[in-house]
Amino acid sequence: MKIRPLHDRVVVRRNEEETTTAGGIVLPGSAAEKPAQGEVIAVGPGKRLDDGSLQAVGVEVGQTVVFGKYSSNTIKIGDEELLILSESEIYGVLEG
Repeated sequence: MKIRPLHDRVVVRRNEEETTTAGGIVLPGSAAEKPAQGEVIAVGPGKRLDDGSLQAVGVEVGQTVVFGKYSSNTIKIGDEELLILSESEIYGVLEG
């Protein structure tokens, strides 16, 4: 099943959560913090401006983005958990 976001929405697959700390301590699933990074899976057409034109979204499919921990809507498609974010909820794009 595919999902097509509307307006300035972006669909993101969250990166895998870390199961060990830098010191080597293994964390159980409930104690591990969910990462605030993910890969862009789909991008909406953009935001409709007052004059009727579209302002394109500033991220592209395949980019890795950083977003707020509590700033998304979670959906489940099949076995996969995805996030739907507004473009304004994305803090930046990781490059390199």
